[in-house]
Amino acid sequence: MTRSLIRNVVTLGGWTLLSRGAGFARDILMASYLGAGPVADAFLVAQSLPNMFRRFFAEGAFNSAFVPMFSKKVEAGEDAQAFAQDAFNAMAALLVVFTVIGTLAMPWLVWAMASGFAADSRFALAVTFGEIGFSYILFISLVALLSGVLVTKGRFTEAGFVPVLMNLAFIAAMYLADWQGWDMGLTLAWTLPLTGALQFAYTWWSARAVGHRFTLGLPRLTPELKRLAIIAGPAILAGGVVQINLLVGRQVASFTEGAVAWLSYADRLYQLPLGVVGIAIGTALLPDLSRRLRAGDAEGGRASLNRGAEFALALTIPAAVALVVIAMPLVEVLFQRGAFGADDTANTALALAAYGLGLPAFVLHKVFQPLYYAREDTRRPFRFALWSMVVNAGLAVALMPVIGFLAAALATTVSGWIMAGQLWWGARRMGAEAQFDARFRARLWRIAVAAAVMGAVLWVLAIVLGPMLDTRALRWFALAGLIGGGIGSYFGTGFLIGAFRLAEFKAALRRNKG
Repeated sequence: MTRSLIRNVVTLGGWTLLSRGAGFARDILMASYLGAGPVADAFLVAQSLPNMFRRFFAEGAFNSAFVPMFSKKVEAGEDAQAFAQDAFNAMAALLVVFTVIGTLAMPWLVWAMASGFAADSRFALAVTFGEIGFSYILFISLVALLSGVLVTKGRFTEAGFVPVLMNLAFIAAMYLADWQGWDMGLTLAWTLPLTGALQFAYTWWSARAVGHRFTLGLPRLTPELKRLAIIAGPAILAGGVVQINLLVGRQVASFTEGAVAWLSYADRLYQLPLGVVGIAIGTALLPDLSRRLRAGDAEGGRASLNRGAEFALALTIPAAVALVVIAMPLVEVLFQRGAFGADDTANTALALAAYGLGLPAFVLHKVFQPLYYAREDTRRPFRFALWSMVVNAGLAVALMPVIGFLAAALATTVSGWIMAGQLWWGARRMGAEAQFDARFRARLWRIAVAAAVMGAVLWVLAIVLGPMLDTRALRWFALAGLIGGGIGSYFGTGFLIGAFRLAEFKAALRRNKG
């Protein structure tokens, strides 16, 4: 991996780790105050609506087209600011209209997301919370565009800090609501758009500090925006397919009270390694590959891809093993308190293990997709996503009568591996920069062996530390010992059999400091 790429990945990963840590604190508080009851289910569905459309419009779709185009203009010394301003105005105009329509149509959106709510009080609660919080999509989608500008300009710290603001705001809001006796569900609903405004203000100011000033204005349909729309169109459709998968999962879960919360808390846990490693890799790799392809540097592009994939899998394969082997202790220590009981723990742990099986696949998505987006090829990922959607929906519906809400998690995992396989197969003819090198192939099986050894150690430690894990005063120490033992066994075995080299870790740290 190149010096700048590893520095950017470590920077983004570090901020994402901080964000996920704050997110855990937020979810621990939410589980304690709301448990997995009707209010929790209703808020989580209402919160997922703007986030679903955000991923549809912005992060995974719009930016996959915007970042390479903006990056090329920056590299070529063209008027990147005018292009970014036009994109900003167009997105703002579109989202204002969409926000108004979505807010007015909230009862239909909630029914489409969770029709199982219609039979009880969760439906009215979700509609109310959704109407309050749906404007979050306007702010956070513009934040995604501004973050794309910051990442292209090399300001990874500013872009990485944005999610931290949201989690800190939610933590503060819950403590304040508890202190003042406010309704917790309504407090969380109002906090959502307020955090969006805070994140927008921060990224707008950060972009201004690097020389990109954005003001509201009427959108202009320039030739470059038309090209952006043409490139982004298939990616937007692909993003829609991904969100249909989420929709199917929510529908399956909505027919079991508490299941939406169980899946959401499990999702938060497996999103930790996915966010820290996968999203950081993907975000840093896209502008790097775009620049190298423009310069005709196929060898450099291949090195970036291979070292990115190697780095990602060296961290996420053992994480996947851990999420499966010690799912129960993780959920018990992190969430079981207050309104979150033992049954909630057991069901959340089952969902977590199912998600954990797919973690390497989801990370590989982030590694392979930049190969397509850097070439402005968004059509093939869309076709791949369509097939994955069919598999996800078919499995979720078919398995629901057999295993209930767990069908949603297992279907997500299987469809994730199918998507990863399609992306890999489709990249084979892209040239040298899309091929795995000898070093990657030699180390992959060693990483798998080290992860298997770690899994066996975790299984034994979970039995030995079981009494401490069941003791409230000692559970955090026991969990720390469990995780520490797993990390030590993985890296010890990995260094011993050559899965990675100590000198490389030291070099990476020196480069990051530099």
